[in-house]
Amino acid sequence: MKVRNSLRSLKNQPGSQIVRRRGKTYVINKQNPRLKARQG
Repeated sequence: MKVRNSLRSLKNQPGSQIVRRRGKTYVINKQNPRLKARQG
């Protein structure tokens, strides 16, 4: 999992979605489970 200052490049990947949990922003991807990111 990467902590990035911008999730914009990851959210453009196919199948990725942005989820907010406990005040943090996560990018999860069901098609490619390696693409995970956290911000905040």
